[in-house]
Amino acid sequence: MKSRIHTLLGLVILSTLLLNPSSSKAQNHVVETYKIVGNDSLKMDIYLSDEQKKDKPAMVFFFGGGWVSGSWEQFRPHALHFSKKGFVTILVDYRVASRQKTSPFDAIEDAKSAMKYVKKNAERLGLDSAKVIASGGSAGGHLAAATATVPGFEGQDNGIISTKPVALLLFNPVIDNGPAGYGYDRVAERYKDVSPLHNLNTGVPPTLFFLGTKDQLIPVETARYYKTAMEKLGSYCELILYEGQPHGFFNYKNREIYEQTIIETEAFLKKIGLLPNSETE
Repeated sequence: MKSRIHTLLGLVILSTLLLNPSSSKAQNHVVETYKIVGNDSLKMDIYLSDEQKKDKPAMVFFFGGGWVSGSWEQFRPHALHFSKKGFVTILVDYRVASRQKTSPFDAIEDAKSAMKYVKKNAERLGLDSAKVIASGGSAGGHLAAATATVPGFEGQDNGIISTKPVALLLFNPVIDNGPAGYGYDRVAERYKDVSPLHNLNTGVPPTLFFLGTKDQLIPVETARYYKTAMEKLGSYCELILYEGQPHGFFNYKNREIYEQTIIETEAFLKKIGLLPNSETE
């Protein structure tokens, strides 16, 4: 009877791991502190990939939550998937209002600190510092875009290491913090300091922009304007609209759409030459 119970428990655990990738761990998985601010130790959760070759490309993920809340668990399915494709994948924790009583300005500084930490430790982590991709959803998409567009917010790192990624993967990102955009109530007259749309310049990296046409926070018109502005500056921006989908449509709980965005992401990465030659799945 006991062995039968153990067998059933084993099957339940196996089924859970297969159905929920966030409950499984990659073989080379580490958590490191990338920054200490006061009493806060900010960490990143790193999947080093099972690929034996060095100088792998990397993906850095920033969770969404309006700079107020959120968890790096949001992008764990993405991190696990792309670690199996040959990337070093990194989930970043950063300061938010609900936990540290901080502002979007602090979150931007943390995002830049995270990008610098990854690049500074590239050799040790087995990644190529010139192939670090920034990704995020909603406010996390804002942080990813800010690492490529927004000047300043360098903290004590004084800008020696560039925070600019080689590419951006943005999931319904906050890219306009102006009076008609999201987050203006939090940044007010400083919106021009932090709004990616208001800081676009030459050299913005290739960008993949996902958005649902029923997003209640990010208007489709804003996304189209962002794409046009990037193209006028000579940068590539691929905007993919999901008809009838609301904010947050891309998350793993919406499994069919999640998988479609993964396919689109891999196609984009292949197009810009950043998809490793990997047969692992």
